[in-house]
Amino acid sequence: MPSGIRAEIRLEDPPDCVVTQAAATTSGTVNSVTTSTNPDAPTRVTEEFMLEAEEYPDDDEFDVGADLSSVFAYGSSSVYRFERDLGAGCPCEVIESFDCPVTDVRTRGSSLYLTFHAPDMQGLQAIIGELQDQYDSLDVQRLLQSQQDHAEQTLVFVDRSSLTDRQLEVLETAHRMGYFEHPKRANAGEVAEELGITSTTFTEHLAAAQTKLLDAILDHKR
Repeated sequence: MPSGIRAEIRLEDPPDCVVTQAAATTSGTVNSVTTSTNPDAPTRVTEEFMLEAEEYPDDDEFDVGADLSSVFAYGSSSVYRFERDLGAGCPCEVIESFDCPVTDVRTRGSSLYLTFHAPDMQGLQAIIGELQDQYDSLDVQRLLQSQQDHAEQTLVFVDRSSLTDRQLEVLETAHRMGYFEHPKRANAGEVAEELGITSTTFTEHLAAAQTKLLDAILDHKR
């Protein structure tokens, strides 16, 4: 059974993405991006994207860090082309450095949406970790794992860094001692004693940690 995970992520205003900057400049949307490499110039990449906006500036008025040229028009949408150096460090290349092709690229204003398939949870965590190191605005929108019956199982990615060190320690200790089991193998007083804190402090830390976890799960389902 395939263990791959389909990930859909959002980055807010990534500084090194020409496509997102073009959409943000025009308050438009991009639903199609293609990339090609010339065999005679393998260190250069040509990209095309279809931008839909109410108004379009002239090509030389686009301030997006690249020379854009309009190549085609589809009614309210225009196709733009530009060249860039391969390995410039854009979000797509960060993901593709893990041998995971980006299967879908979209923008809405300054928000960039990327979809890719990670080989497994460990591979996903490595990609997400690298993106988090480079982009503070990373938001995991949706995770799906294929099942044996070809159904999809929705997964929730919880950023452990959202918890304080103390909250994480409280959760791990409570779990290890069986506080969450039914019936409980340890009560609040016993876990608090193991942690060297009062029962009141334990419940405060636990409530704060559980609220963050529930926020992540419920926000994911909206």
